[in-house]
Amino acid sequence: MEYKTVKLEFDGAIATVVLNRPEVLNALNSQLLAELSLALDELKQHPEVKVCIVTGAGDKAFVAGADIKELSSLDPFGAAAFSMRSDIIKQKMDELSIPFIAAVKGFALGGGCELAMACDMIIASEDAKFGQPEINLGIIPGFGGTQRLTRLAGKSIAMELVLTGEIITAQQAKEIGLVNKVVPKEKFMEEVKTVALKIASKSKTAIMMAKRAIDYGRETDLKTALEIERDAFAVLFSTEDHAEGLKAFLEKRKPVFKDK
Repeated sequence: MEYKTVKLEFDGAIATVVLNRPEVLNALNSQLLAELSLALDELKQHPEVKVCIVTGAGDKAFVAGADIKELSSLDPFGAAAFSMRSDIIKQKMDELSIPFIAAVKGFALGGGCELAMACDMIIASEDAKFGQPEINLGIIPGFGGTQRLTRLAGKSIAMELVLTGEIITAQQAKEIGLVNKVVPKEKFMEEVKTVALKIASKSKTAIMMAKRAIDYGRETDLKTALEIERDAFAVLFSTEDHAEGLKAFLEKRKPVFKDK
């Protein structure tokens, strides 16, 4: 399928989604969000994919925020519909049951920070900047920022960043638990791909079960979460990959997973 604001690329078990509006720092508008949703639908047709990298075109931004020109034209009903697009995208990401790595260079502000947080991991270039500056426009985050930032960094940090609109560095983002790794600019995509390849070398079924256990478990009490983990653990003992993994360990060789 042809896209105008998104690129979808495949390299074996790794897919890459590039948000492609560099002339406006990859600002999120309705077209980009619709095409991102369609790209996620297309990903379903590629069962060989085990991990997906999400990044922005150009060197200046992952996503600098929502398209302010479009936001300025919205009434309350339009704003609700615009916000709902992010819920649909996150739902599709979860349904794919593969991990998403946000590869952030430059600005990840507003909707860009929220899209990064919707992914399972964030790897940031040392020049990356994060923030939820919506308060400066008389609004609040509408793509999940108040909720995901609270879950990742805690209530106090979320309150501070959302209420002040402060923009923080990649290192500060790592310190509050928002970012997994901060990488020098010259090694940025190399490190992102190294992590993606490491994940892609594992059993796809185990990857899917681990993601589900973590995602579903964090939304419930510990007792229920442990039951979710136990069920996922037990189910994996019915797979060929579990037998291959244990056998390879005993034979002191690398496993060859079939992803069945």
